[in-house]
Amino acid sequence: MSKDAVNTAAAAPRTDAARVPADAGDAGYSKDLKARHVNMIAIGGAIGTGLFLGAGGRLHNAGPALALAYLVCGVFAFFVVRALGELVLYRPSSGSFVSYAREFLGEKGAYVAGWMYFLNWSTTGIADITAIALYTHYWSLFTDIPQWVLALAALAVVLAVNLISVKIFGEMEFWFAIIKVATLVGFMCVGVFLLATQHEVGGRTPGLSVVTDNGGVFPHGVMPVVLVMQGVIFAYAALELVGVAAGETAEPEKIVPRAVNSIMWRVGLFYVGSVVLLALLLPGSVYSADESPFVTVLSKIGVPAAGDVMNLVVLTAAMSSLNSGLYSTGRILRSMAMAGSAPRFTARMNRSQVPYGGILLTCAVCVLGVGLNYLVPSQAFEIVLNVASLGIVSTWVIIMICHLVFVRRAKAGLVDRPHFRLPGSPVTEIATIAFLLACLGMMGNDPEVGRKTLLLVPVIAVLLVAGWFGVRRRVARNTDRELSQLTK
Repeated sequence: MSKDAVNTAAAAPRTDAARVPADAGDAGYSKDLKARHVNMIAIGGAIGTGLFLGAGGRLHNAGPALALAYLVCGVFAFFVVRALGELVLYRPSSGSFVSYAREFLGEKGAYVAGWMYFLNWSTTGIADITAIALYTHYWSLFTDIPQWVLALAALAVVLAVNLISVKIFGEMEFWFAIIKVATLVGFMCVGVFLLATQHEVGGRTPGLSVVTDNGGVFPHGVMPVVLVMQGVIFAYAALELVGVAAGETAEPEKIVPRAVNSIMWRVGLFYVGSVVLLALLLPGSVYSADESPFVTVLSKIGVPAAGDVMNLVVLTAAMSSLNSGLYSTGRILRSMAMAGSAPRFTARMNRSQVPYGGILLTCAVCVLGVGLNYLVPSQAFEIVLNVASLGIVSTWVIIMICHLVFVRRAKAGLVDRPHFRLPGSPVTEIATIAFLLACLGMMGNDPEVGRKTLLLVPVIAVLLVAGWFGVRRRVARNTDRELSQLTK
């Protein structure tokens, strides 16, 4: 809904203002996602390659204090999802934060939110298919197959799953999440057993002595811990999927609060708990960015095929991320297309009520990523990962700005806040925005990739402005048509 439409509603009687018209992009969806699907989508968003693979290099750089970095970033990630959850209960929408940006920030806000989210997931999709190809090369059976062929095959499989139906997507995410959770729980049980029995790991007795004898909690000082936070934030990307999925579930008012509230303890248990265990089992210097930290531990105690099992799990996490990216961008682009700020074909749906136009557009960008895998296979992953971080930070900042405006309007009596609320507003939103922008600024400390990524910010800004001038007349026509329907 446009900003002008909101102003019109605000001028209407109080009862009319409370009934905000649904986003035009919400029409036509099935409601086939069940509570177990949404709960597992929330888990899947909270557990990914950022933990299974990325924690190794971060432990090496930051030491045991990485657990603190995961906790701090996890708290702010929870604030973002809690704010989004409140907006979802106010008005469920498959357009999610793009729909809320349209209502509270106007069409320009929705346009920026949508295309930055598309930038996030399309580049993440490239990173995912690159990762899938790299992980598949781990097995000798696939070594001779070119990396770009494996990337294309992975994209084709996930595309087919997404186009069939939302129920199939939900089932796929459900089982992907089950695999990830079962793996983490299994490892944590092994870790606790090793600690309790004082079983040697790589010739060392696990426990607090592993930390105290190797430089303490901050072996390299505080600055490395601060610098890894930008990567840790990216590890939590996809938590906002709960808001998108809510538009395709029958009872969002019951399902969403449970899913959102469970995120905090999952972060504490799986991320913080796993990193604490890893730090107590081996010194941070033993871990590396080239190997999953879980494989490092298991190989030190002689577990057979540890690398094969964990490689399969990391492969599953990358497939899950790609699956989620195609799902969410399809819905977001349809919401934008209905408002006129995305190509018309992205509004199209198939017989299974799946917005295939937007999904195919994201796939088209991912195909460019297949080309990147062909041209620069060794650098493809790092290049797109940093670009994706620009998208996720901007998306989360926009969610918090939308919530600030929402609360302000609620205080003015224009809208009703649900009982499920973000605590501490407006301090919580402002602190979260400041933290996210600080994480973005930290990229400047990385001269190799981070600074080059920040140089893309003005380029992206110019492209967004040019794009807006290209679609603004169509957006204005759609807004006028919507307003005329509201005033009839």
